Amino acid sequence: MQRAENAFSRLLAGLSGFSILVVFGVVFAGSVSRYLFSSPLQWSEEVAKYAMIYGCMFGMAFAYLQGTQITFSIFIDAVPAPVRRKLAVAVDAATLVLGGILIHAGLIFAAKRGGIMASGLGIPMYWAQIAMTVGGACLVIAALFRLIAFFTRQSSGGEAS
Repeated sequence: MQRAENAFSRLLAGLSGFSILVVFGVVFAGSVSRYLFSSPLQWSEEVAKYAMIYGCMFGMAFAYLQGTQITFSIFIDAVPAPVRRKLAVAVDAATLVLGGILIHAGLIFAAKRGGIMASGLGIPMYWAQIAMTVGGACLVIAALFRLIAFFTRQSSGGEAS
């Protein structure tokens, strides 16, 4: 199970990094085209925007899986360790449910507005709007990995975080 989690973590990290690379590359190309050749790339802004959206979705799941997401640690640090472990499981369960809600909301959003054509790229907006569903699915998988790890440590007698 640990190998699957590591592979998923590397996939999320790679997709996040690739998204940022696309953003920087497209913005750079657009700037060069606009200011050196006085001919802006019509599609560059949309590609950068969509790459940013996907990068946020992959990065959100990656940060959560690594435990580096933003937390209210002042509250968490104030409670005893056994309560902290219960809070961690509750957060993971809530993240699982919220990821499922994000999947559902993303599907509805893409179904209702996905047929609109992106003006700069000429592709359906579906490909940008489905990012919510992709992010929700990544979050669900990450939450499952965290929950499985927690209960595996509990059943084997290991210390749960």
